[in-house]
Amino acid sequence: MTFPLYFQWAVSNLFGWGVYGLNLLRHWPEVSGSPAYTISKVSLDGLQGMDPLALRALAQPLVDSDQMLYKLNNRMVTADDGIVLHSLGNQFLGPVLPRDGGITGRATFGVIFFEDTNLGKGVEAAKDYRLIVTGSTWCEEVLRANGIDNVATVVQGVEPSIFHPAPRAGWLKDRFAIFSGGKLEQRKAQDTVLLAFRAFAARHPEAILVTAWHSPWAAPALTLNGNPAVEPISVTAEGKVDIQGWVAANGIAPDQFIDLGPTPNHMMPRVLREMDVALFPNRCEGGTNLVAMECMAVGLPTIVSNNTGHRDLVATGGAYSLERQGPVASALYRTEGWGESDIDEIVEALEAVWSDREAARRRGMAGAEAMAGWSWHNQIGRLRDVIIPLTT
Repeated sequence: MTFPLYFQWAVSNLFGWGVYGLNLLRHWPEVSGSPAYTISKVSLDGLQGMDPLALRALAQPLVDSDQMLYKLNNRMVTADDGIVLHSLGNQFLGPVLPRDGGITGRATFGVIFFEDTNLGKGVEAAKDYRLIVTGSTWCEEVLRANGIDNVATVVQGVEPSIFHPAPRAGWLKDRFAIFSGGKLEQRKAQDTVLLAFRAFAARHPEAILVTAWHSPWAAPALTLNGNPAVEPISVTAEGKVDIQGWVAANGIAPDQFIDLGPTPNHMMPRVLREMDVALFPNRCEGGTNLVAMECMAVGLPTIVSNNTGHRDLVATGGAYSLERQGPVASALYRTEGWGESDIDEIVEALEAVWSDREAARRRGMAGAEAMAGWSWHNQIGRLRDVIIPLTT
């Protein structure tokens, strides 16, 4: 028996939940034989930069979703025939809970990514769902440690048709290019990236830092200003983060830094293949870090902190692991399990890649092989395998 899927979050090409939603629209019908609908308003702005053929293929599911949302809002139909997924975040914040009148189906599930180990009312909220699907093994462990047992892990996926090993163009062939991606905020640890790069570049003037740090939100970036070893971030009169100014203030020369700016996701593989190494000393990841997964998928040697959601990447054997993880203080979150990476160990890892390119290439290929098994098609299939038995 098959069941339509209704998921309660917006689709977009610009943020993680949105990418997850687009892949549900695409792959749920393939793996289950039933349609999928986003029951959140479709915004054309969120689809900017998409591959035109992919957008064409998703046009009908998007139209169907818009019509389904209208019918649900006007009580012309219900979701009682299918599966409903609710998006959940820190302290189980998200949609209206079923007990408060939130939309429910034949079976209702929560999908959660969080960083704050203070779960708030999570123990009670979890009872509203047949199962809580987490984005990392770490999230599952935290929930179970707090008495929430209706939980299973299904990590995110990557798109292998674009994120795969291929020849590089050689635009930076005379440089040693280090990539760092993710929106600017304390838990993404771009302050640590700057400190480690500055130390490494002092030994290797050919090093260049290439970043994809842009985000529409300036406030999270200011959480990086708690590190006294780093000059603070400033915001322009227009409310935008001055990334170039921040990097320069921290002693990195203009010719050792490239800011990519907003780049469509389907263009990123061409950028990543020009890099020599990717660096993610992140303090916390509620999921497995989609950007790091995409770096691994193209065969790029990738250095990750061995904490929280990154542990799932380390477990594949396809990433360089930063083992020295200290405690982290945060004014915003409770931080059990977070990790502060050691600057010297990061520099050592960069040196390892720089000094032995063949070993780094092999490590990158091991990462690509691991990520090939984590395609979005496969991961949506795993989601099906987890929730369908609890629906029938």
